[in-house]
Formats: sequence, structure tokens, C-alpha cells
Amino acid sequence: MSVIKFGKLAFIVTDDTWYDFLKIFAAFLVGAGYKGMLVLIDEIVNIFKISNSITRANNYEKILTMYNDVLQGKAKHIGFLMGGTTQCIEDKYKGVYSYEALRSRLSEGHFATADVKDLSAPIIRLQMLSQEEMYILIEKLLNIHAQLYNYTPNLSHEELVYFLTVEYNRVGADTHITPREIIRDFIELINILHQNPDKNVSEILGDNSFQMAKGGISDEEIHSEFQEFEV
Repeated sequence: MSVIKFGKLAFIVTDDTWYDFLKIFAAFLVGAGYKGMLVLIDEIVNIFKISNSITRANNYEKILTMYNDVLQGKAKHIGFLMGGTTQCIEDKYKGVYSYEALRSRLSEGHFATADVKDLSAPIIRLQMLSQEEMYILIEKLLNIHAQLYNYTPNLSHEELVYFLTVEYNRVGADTHITPREIIRDFIELINILHQNPDKNVSEILGDNSFQMAKGGISDEEIHSEFQEFEV
């Protein structure tokens, strides 16, 4: 519960009124010179995890109200961006699609495919980052890290490829590895290298990482796959 105060007036924001106050705040922002307000709601999987079916349904009812209001112009200058897993959307027993009114509005039509998507649809399915995109990401992270700690980055193209290959050669990485894990491991790697300048990548990752990793690929395949990014 929160309290919003306007001069001598104070309003208590409750579970029943929070959405109305969001619409009022959006109107206030427009009056202050902004175009509107975008509300980001992450982890809607937490609704999916609610064990009480009535409570889940009440939450989905609120999402339906928000969707209809925005679509019909009842909620002006406000937009909502929600993030959730495929399961918490599509599960027919506890997910968003368990609420028929939402399923009929949000589910895809018949023409979108894995390669051709309607990016203005209510639900946009995100693809996993490719290995090439991950290469660009860790390269940028390296430059940010170097600026933060005021040093010149000295990891070569081959060493970045080496790191990614070790990551992607882990058992089950092709379906379960996430950018969060790769970023975590990479930051740890460059932290160690920065704190221990006498060490190098092969010492930390191990010279036999490729051979030890199940389903490893050859050096020729590695360099061919990432060749377009070589400086």
C-alpha cells in the first residue's frame, strides 16, 4: 500500500485503485510535457505460480482490463510491456491462456512463422541470441569493462572465440544456456585477468577445454563461424 499526496489531500493506493492512479500519473506526465508513460512489468510468471485459481483469475482479469482500455482508448498516453516465459503464457491450466478472454485476444493467427513474425502483435516471441550476436555482446562488455577500470583491452579475437566456444560446448548449452550465464562467466573471466595480469585466457579456461567439452567443434569451424567479426 502506498500514499500519494497532493497538497493537503492524501490518497491511499490500494490493490483496487493502483491501475487508476497509473492512468492519472500518465495524464500528469503529459501535462508536464512528456508524450506519455510506458509501464514495464517483468516476471509475470509470478502470476502463473500463484496456487489459488481465484487469485490468478483476478490478476488475469486486471490484465484483460488494461489490454481493453489501451486498445479502446479508455487509457490514454499509457502503454504496458510485460515479460514472461513461454510456459507462463501458454499453459492452459495456470498460464495467461488459461483465461479464455485473454487467449482469444493474444494468441497468434495462422500466418506468422518462426522466420516471419508480426512485430505489432500483442505477443512478440523472442529468439535466443545467436553465437555471432553473443560475440558482439561480449566484445562491447570488454570495452565497457576497460573504460570502467581505465585500461586498454588486450583480448584478441581468437581469445573471445575461445571463451564462447568453451561456453557453447558445455553439455546442454545448445538449449539451456542463457545470455545471463555467458555474461556472468565473461565478467568473471575479465575480472580475473584484470586482477591477475600474469594470467592468460588459456590458463584460466584450460588448454584442453575444447577436447574436454562434449560435442566440441574443431578450430577450423570456430574460426570460420566467427571470421566475419575479426578485426
